[in-house]
Amino acid sequence: MPTLSAPVSGPPARAPRHRSARPGRGADRYSGFRPEVQGLRALAVLLVVAYHVFLGRVSGGVDIFLLISAFFLTLSFARKLEAGRPLALGRYWLHVFKRLLPLAALTVLATLVLVALLFPPEQVEQLRTEAWASLLYAENWALAAAAVDYYAADHSTASPFQHFWSLSVQGQVFLLWPLVFGLAALLSRRGRWRPVPVLAVAFGVIFAASLAYSVHVTATDQAFAYFDTRARLWEFALGSLLALAVPYLRPPRWARVLLGWLGLAGMLTVGLVVDVQGAFPGWIALWPLLSAAAIIVAGQSGSPAGVDRLLSSRPLVRLGDASYALYLVHWPLLITYLVLRDRPMAGPRSGAAIILLSLVLAVLATRYVENPLKRWAWPERGRRTLAVSIAVSLGLVALPLGSWHVLDERRDARIAAAQHVNNPGAAVLLPGFRFQGDPAAPTLPLPEDLPAGASPVGEPCPEDVALGDAYREFCHETVAQADPAKTVLVTGNSHMQHWLPALKPLAEANGWRLVVYLMPGCLYTTAEEQPASETCRRWFEGTDDVLESVDPDLMFVQGTFTNPSGEFWKPGLEERVRELDARGVQVVGVRDVPRFGTEPGECAIEHGADAPECVYTHPMLGTPDPQAPLAQELERFSAVDMTDLVCPEEQCRPVVGNVYVYFDDDHLSRVYSATLAPMFAQRVGEALASDGVEAPALP
Repeated sequence: MPTLSAPVSGPPARAPRHRSARPGRGADRYSGFRPEVQGLRALAVLLVVAYHVFLGRVSGGVDIFLLISAFFLTLSFARKLEAGRPLALGRYWLHVFKRLLPLAALTVLATLVLVALLFPPEQVEQLRTEAWASLLYAENWALAAAAVDYYAADHSTASPFQHFWSLSVQGQVFLLWPLVFGLAALLSRRGRWRPVPVLAVAFGVIFAASLAYSVHVTATDQAFAYFDTRARLWEFALGSLLALAVPYLRPPRWARVLLGWLGLAGMLTVGLVVDVQGAFPGWIALWPLLSAAAIIVAGQSGSPAGVDRLLSSRPLVRLGDASYALYLVHWPLLITYLVLRDRPMAGPRSGAAIILLSLVLAVLATRYVENPLKRWAWPERGRRTLAVSIAVSLGLVALPLGSWHVLDERRDARIAAAQHVNNPGAAVLLPGFRFQGDPAAPTLPLPEDLPAGASPVGEPCPEDVALGDAYREFCHETVAQADPAKTVLVTGNSHMQHWLPALKPLAEANGWRLVVYLMPGCLYTTAEEQPASETCRRWFEGTDDVLESVDPDLMFVQGTFTNPSGEFWKPGLEERVRELDARGVQVVGVRDVPRFGTEPGECAIEHGADAPECVYTHPMLGTPDPQAPLAQELERFSAVDMTDLVCPEEQCRPVVGNVYVYFDDDHLSRVYSATLAPMFAQRVGEALASDGVEAPALP
């Protein structure tokens, strides 16, 4: 009997038929084909696809996939252990990825073609990174690190590789689980124990520990928990425990009929009856998993009224064979359609068409790609040929993906070389400027780089900045100096961060040490004016500590605060500035920039930089700087207003000097901020000089 690799893809090699008779001994009890489980797999993938396309909710179908894959995997190794056969872990790992990778690689490659042809340019770089993560079975960790919201209502913003998270988790378990079996084999030999009880204890411990962790992390950080392999191990462990127990479970026929239909009802209704938003993969995932377990325990009931008659039907079993391919292809098709049509969800007709097309492609991929490769004898000759087949699958994606990246790097290098001439940015606003660059040069940042427009903050603060562990994550050293002429502290939120490319050259030219203490979304005002956020509360608590530790000669703060409807002067900021003035700290308040409800850069990409609908306005334009009265009153507070260089002539254009001004709807792009450096330095110097402070040297 062939070794079972137990991928999500169908068809299973061999699995035990549930018998009403007394179970056999040894390996025989874990043998036999179970068509109803293959039908269960088909039903699970249909739930996943339907919920993705029509409802945008979690169905529990993926969780059932994970359970079934562990179920088959455990049966395979239990047969070996019971029969006393070698586990051959190296060959197993090569064999399973030889089965999984070709179709996955083909899907990644086809999706990259869609990305190159149809997706917005600003998404390309991130999606290429996710293609690598998907190919290497690490997509779940990439999504977790990016804090992706799996439940986002607008699927058009999702990645076409996002569904690879579950395949990545599964691939990681296919590496881990054989080690558990190997350890169980070792313990069984040394202790002269039967392997099945040893495995039951091992998977019982994994189940309990992972479920406890899953419940905890789901309650505290659900977005991360959803993709966390550790929070999913209990689902695999439950499938393994089920595989070990099924041969010993012999319910009567009427109980099997009842179990089967109750299980089917449970798995079909969980996503409809319970709003699982934010609850998976915690304890609520027991609902679909126990429902599937009931169907597996029911097995072949032998009754015409049993649910196994439905699940063992030829159409469902055949669909189970193509379930892996169907799972792979449906999500890229759905996301591509939503991106093209700019819709958050598919409608009834378009959704039905997507499902039909997915079914057709899945059947074709299974018949003409997956099955022929499974039957291909050459890779099975030995480990070396298996390794070669895996390398070929990886290379089919890695070669074009790597080449694409290299070509873009070369293009970026050519652009950077000509940037000062072709992309002068704010310099075009200076009197007497004459553009002498290439009028056809691309606008910077490139569209694909716009989403990653946040300015770098530098390295974490060194140990000489004495801060508690709760606050250190907010502290960075943007410019380090061994013997600084001055120490400068920048504090506030992301609206101070986007000035760093303009401030950094000034610091470097004058030998200043530049330390930043920033947290997006928080306010350098008072505790009462902070957003209702635990992170902002903790960040604000550290503002006095960082001030004491850094002991700055000069501070930069956000002077005003804007939203799309206006500009505001917060009393809490004035309170802080007066405290700093009393301490003898010179403070520069930088006036905020206009904020908009939509992104000027995206408008320019879609309609053109000169399109009238892409020229924005804001109530703050043409009004006096609200900081001015306090700056006139206090000796150590200076105000800097750059609004006329962000929105010249009181018009906020998306592109100035062939540079995108904003990278989103309210933050300056790092490229444009850098082009503002000479003007920013000049205005800072003028503001300080007006308060009797020696003006710094210009960069």
